Amino acid sequence: MAEFWASALDLRIERLDDGSAKLYPRDEAAPDVPTLWLQPTAPAKSGKNRVHPDLRPVGGDVEAEVERLLGLGAVRADVGQSGDEPFVVLADPEGNEFCVLRNEPRGV
Repeated sequence: MAEFWASALDLRIERLDDGSAKLYPRDEAAPDVPTLWLQPTAPAKSGKNRVHPDLRPVGGDVEAEVERLLGLGAVRADVGQSGDEPFVVLADPEGNEFCVLRNEPRGV
């Protein structure tokens, strides 16, 4: 998982002795780039994710970003979408769904 998400988000990996990994922005990254902490769990994923990341491709080329992520190990995921959604649903190598957004999200 650390390799997938580090490559997907252009982060660097710091592996910890307990099997977890912290993913940090590279030195040249903007100050608002988030860090991630991945922790190992024994049971396989079941049900919905507790967190669902939405990714916005740099440059806006959604199809190129989807292909890049598929090349890193993501798979297309069916969560009941109709085909008209403004996003593409993928799952990481452990089955955790995330989306690649076709346009800028607007919160309420």
